[in-house]
Amino acid sequence: MKVIVAKDYDDAARKAADIVETVVRENPTCTLGLATGSSPVGMYKELIRRCSENGLDFSRIHTVNLDEYVGLEPTHDQSYRYFMNNNLFNHINIDKTNTYVAKGIGDVEENLKEFNDVLDNTEIEIQVLGVGPDGHLGFNEPGDTLYDRAHEETLEDSTIEANKRFFASKEDVPTKAVTMGMGNIMRAKELLMIIGGNKKEAATKLLVEDKIDPHCPATFMRLHRKATVVIEEALAREIGYIR
Repeated sequence: MKVIVAKDYDDAARKAADIVETVVRENPTCTLGLATGSSPVGMYKELIRRCSENGLDFSRIHTVNLDEYVGLEPTHDQSYRYFMNNNLFNHINIDKTNTYVAKGIGDVEENLKEFNDVLDNTEIEIQVLGVGPDGHLGFNEPGDTLYDRAHEETLEDSTIEANKRFFASKEDVPTKAVTMGMGNIMRAKELLMIIGGNKKEAATKLLVEDKIDPHCPATFMRLHRKATVVIEEALAREIGYIR
């Protein structure tokens, strides 16, 4: 696992964008695995700038997202389809019919069948990842058992608590989500995680401790053949990764 220490969030966004840009330029018809949340927003802004100013071409790129809340229409301003449109797709030259975010409404089993069919027939060139404070990837919550394929997760209270800032109240946060499984994530040809801010526990378990722990799904990144973690310097110092 390669670790890149960035001086701050903006620098982390640029370094992560460098990696994605290389993938897009080397394979302009590939599939990108994308993530939502605060971690990749700066990277998406940088990719938008490079598309507009430097000719970074997404016209033949496909994408698939990690997860989606159960119960939110795609037009809801906290759905992950809305997030991706607002933070990336509306601002680059991508064909939205080539972008896939799992459905959050309708029959969950049917939605999961469709999600798994897409994943079974897709080779993800690079999977972008954020990480929860407890180490969850996508919505794969910590526990004794992790799932291989896309499935429905009941969200932990800590996840709901972390996400309530995006909603009018904690009670408005969905309690379930559909998510790629850990196997789907690990089968991507390359992984890219951006980590900073208040992720001390997850960062410590990933970068300092020497254990692959299903109670911290992020630690499975250490098993991947080509994984990169971009971490903010302040967090790297706080956990003792650098002095």
